[in-house]
Amino acid sequence: MQGAQLRKHIDATLGSGNLREAVRLPPGEDLNEWLAVNTVDFFNQVNLLYGTLTEFCTAENCPTMTAGPKYEYRWADGVQIKKPIEVSAPKYVEYLMDWIESQLDDESIFPQKLGAPFPSNFKEVVKTIFKRLFRVYAHIYHSHFQKIVSLKEEAHLNTCFKHFILFTCEFGLIDKKELGPLQELIDSIIVPY
Repeated sequence: MQGAQLRKHIDATLGSGNLREAVRLPPGEDLNEWLAVNTVDFFNQVNLLYGTLTEFCTAENCPTMTAGPKYEYRWADGVQIKKPIEVSAPKYVEYLMDWIESQLDDESIFPQKLGAPFPSNFKEVVKTIFKRLFRVYAHIYHSHFQKIVSLKEEAHLNTCFKHFILFTCEFGLIDKKELGPLQELIDSIIVPY
């Protein structure tokens, strides 16, 4: 299956309401292709979710990128910014989304042509993207959940996060220590299955 067909498969299985099923690699599919299509989808999803909060997540309200009192994230992309710097949450997310977009647009990392090979470090790139997308979820849950509730978006947020976490667990994309800020929530998602 190629991108478009994989996306149809995702939509069909998501519609069934069984997220466990929706994240599994379809039989006979290429793992990298599956990771690539889903990475794009999760990126778009997080971008849209965070987009609903931009008027509340400001440099004034969120001067640092945190997820509760114990977790603070600093930004570095290894290219322009080599040493991690402290930035406001909206700045962090802006840097992050720009960085992910540049990864997705780089055909040496995310090949667009049919049959073009993925790089040998592809899974590592995907893991970094997922680790950083998780931080956006962690920030939303810790700093803006009440706002999400008042916008009546919490069911949507929870479904998106559940899908995201089941996918990362299925393919081992985020180290357990990184999941600390939302561990209780994650346990409640993983255990019932």
